[in-house]
Amino acid sequence: MIHESAIVDPSATIGNNVSVGPWTIIGPDVVIGDNCDIRSHVVIKGPTVIGDNNVIYQFASVGEDCQDKKYAGEPTRLVIGNNNVIRESVTIHRGTVQDQSLTQLGDNNLLMAYVHVAHDCVIGNDNILANQVTLAGHVHVGDQVILGGMTGVHQFCHIGSHSFTAVNSIVVQDIPPFVMAQGHNAKPRTINAEGLKRRGFEPEQIQNIRRAYKILYRSSLTIEESLEKINALQEPVLDDFCQFVQNSQRGIIRP
Repeated sequence: MIHESAIVDPSATIGNNVSVGPWTIIGPDVVIGDNCDIRSHVVIKGPTVIGDNNVIYQFASVGEDCQDKKYAGEPTRLVIGNNNVIRESVTIHRGTVQDQSLTQLGDNNLLMAYVHVAHDCVIGNDNILANQVTLAGHVHVGDQVILGGMTGVHQFCHIGSHSFTAVNSIVVQDIPPFVMAQGHNAKPRTINAEGLKRRGFEPEQIQNIRRAYKILYRSSLTIEESLEKINALQEPVLDDFCQFVQNSQRGIIRP
């Protein structure tokens, strides 16, 4: 159902069983999948593709031009997957040609009120971004990450899967998978053990993740030496951990 006060561009594609609330504006080059619930006073600008079963709450701005001063009106994109909840006053901007011309949000994410996702961010699946989390441009977030309220992430930082930040954390370097970070600037504190238990990791896997954390952060080894010792644990869930640390461009957070 499309409310009579909503403005929907004729070129927009609206899927089956989609609800569009009062005073919402959906512009050209917007595709919305099935069973979406777009509440009142939402603005969606294209080129934007939104998948199925998403809920977007009032006053959200989705697919707007980015705030990068280099942006010159190029037709960049925003792609949103399925089963996401985008709460009040969230802002998600499209990409820039200086990157892949794409901002992307995966599936099953919860973006709480006032979250900002800047241009060229890539967010995976099953993440929770609490109130007022701010991602600068080109930030990558893995899967099953929790970013505590008012966390700010510097541009080009990568946040590894299953990691966690405490409220008010300021992230200026990469956070490896499984790590809990806190502070201004954020520092590693421990592993996200409770989160790993809830997600079905076996006790032995969690113990090996804890060992890897201690090797990386509590030994006097270099990163190269640490990774060699972690690989010797022969724990498959640590493969992504080691690859993340090895490929970090900004450097990982340090104690």
